Amino acid sequence: MIQPAGGIPRAVAILLGLAGAVVVVFGLAAARTVVTPVFFALVLTICAHPVRRGLERRGVPSGLATGSAILAVFAILAGFVTALIVALAQFTTLLPQYATELQAAAAALGDALERLGIGSEQAQVIVDGLEPSRAIELVSALLGGVAGIVFSLVVVLTLLILMAMDAAYGPAILRQIRPRRPALVDALVAYSANVRRYMVVTTALGVAQGALNWIALLVLQVPGALLWGLLSFICSFIPNIGYFIAIVPPLVFGFLSGGWPTVVAVIVVYGVVNAVVQSIVQPKVVGGAVRLSETITFVSVLFWALVLGPFGAILAVPLTLLVRTVLLDADPSLRWWRPATGDLDETKAIAAEMAAERKADRESRTEHRREARRSRP
Repeated sequence: MIQPAGGIPRAVAILLGLAGAVVVVFGLAAARTVVTPVFFALVLTICAHPVRRGLERRGVPSGLATGSAILAVFAILAGFVTALIVALAQFTTLLPQYATELQAAAAALGDALERLGIGSEQAQVIVDGLEPSRAIELVSALLGGVAGIVFSLVVVLTLLILMAMDAAYGPAILRQIRPRRPALVDALVAYSANVRRYMVVTTALGVAQGALNWIALLVLQVPGALLWGLLSFICSFIPNIGYFIAIVPPLVFGFLSGGWPTVVAVIVVYGVVNAVVQSIVQPKVVGGAVRLSETITFVSVLFWALVLGPFGAILAVPLTLLVRTVLLDADPSLRWWRPATGDLDETKAIAAEMAAERKADRESRTEHRREARRSRP
């Protein structure tokens, strides 16, 4: 059996690594109530760091610059949470108006499922899950947890203050570590820059996307337009599947309020906005900040949602980048694995060379066949 330099068989090393990963994952899942706000505060600190540094370069005292950056970030968070609470409160008064239509649609869906061969009991379970009363209970529970939301904001604010204060010594700490671990320092610096660029760009484009969808839904007179616009903004942080999550509620209420023409209009608007923002603008602006393959990005959303809940899906990209930074980027001997995760700059050049070689080989074989036909009597 092939053994690495340390003498441990490679299969044993792989199994030990997988076992350690399982322990870490279960530990993160068990401590998600702590891990999630800590990592969220870390991402916010990374994003706000240039603001503080910019104020300091303009002569603002360090303490005032740090406080200003923290207050700006927290004001944005508080404004978003306030808008979300208002939208949810409006939704609780709106939903009873369409209770009859929703019940009729749920009954029609149950009949359709039974015609497709699904048992009546299973169909009834699905229909019961679509009852308007269930949605009202869910929203009421969310609104009833305002105290929990406020507590979470206080925790995040406290972490922001502490992390921002500690970040003042960040450059000095990195310089102190660099002589011993230069690869680790370079990896952490690159991670901070990439996460900052990704989150800032995604937030700005998410605001634009949510605002455009909100305005379009207002024009189409879809009930709950503000809430669906906020949902679109939140789902802009969830790669690949966020679009499908965001479009379902406006499709349902668009159908109830305006029928199929409104449904088609919502699909067109959401499709155009999503294609322009996430497929054209975002890749050009973000550039090489992420460099994760589509498969890894999609799997990371499912994985982190399973480990940390819905917030894990929103923070899936920064979390996955952190894992790659610690496991691959910080170890020069393992960086050759980066192309397998989606860093394809050199791979694309190799793929182009291989395509050119295949083309030349096809042309050569074609020419040989032609010469063979010409040489026949």
